Amino acid sequence: MKITIITVVYNGEQHIADCIESVLAQSYPDIEYILIDGNSTDGTYHIAQQYKDQLSILLSEPDQGMYDALNKGIALATGEVIGILNADDMLANNTVIAEVAKKFEEAKVDALYGDLNYVAPDNISRILRKWRSSKAKPADLALGWMPAHPTLYIRSELFKRLGGYQLNYGSAADYELMLRFLYKHRISSVHLPMLMVNMRNGGMSNQSLKHRYAAMQNDYAALRHNQIPLPLLALLLKKLRKIRQFF
Repeated sequence: MKITIITVVYNGEQHIADCIESVLAQSYPDIEYILIDGNSTDGTYHIAQQYKDQLSILLSEPDQGMYDALNKGIALATGEVIGILNADDMLANNTVIAEVAKKFEEAKVDALYGDLNYVAPDNISRILRKWRSSKAKPADLALGWMPAHPTLYIRSELFKRLGGYQLNYGSAADYELMLRFLYKHRISSVHLPMLMVNMRNGGMSNQSLKHRYAAMQNDYAALRHNQIPLPLLALLLKKLRKIRQFF
């Protein structure tokens, strides 16, 4: 089973090497690694070029943001399964993708997801929050549950059938896709109970109160679009579920 990993980046020179090296260190032999750079103005592309012989595809050109770049990567992917690794993040150890492939073979599902740690941007050994997922059913998304997007791996044929990231949902484009796939279309999924990703704390939806308000509006729009019965309740529960990540 070929597994495609897509990383998109714009002006991420500080951490992009850590991200790339976490993929290249994987023990699993059949990985297609696609890196899409949004025409960075810092040293990101120069750093990426140092690994070009180990990358399956390295593309640098302007885009309409990270989700547009992800759609480009998905269109280029030839793997049976596709996963996303953000440019600030790292696979937690060198067996993650081997375990992903093993689980897909055993469970015969459309998607899987696992666990994630939020770590300090300047010290990845300092864990700030722990996102521990669990076995879930589609109805749980109506109660605010969601998998950690950087741990989500999906069979590539589903992107062809159900579509990619919708750019009109802003920072909630990943949430909308998960609602569409897991709730609206009821794709089969399984929880892989292992730490898959170390994610540096932050993100575009958490930069300011203005960004957080916009993120909530986008979340609400995504919930309504995918016909979640009580979208305001789901949005509230989604926020409340984050509390347990601190304990």
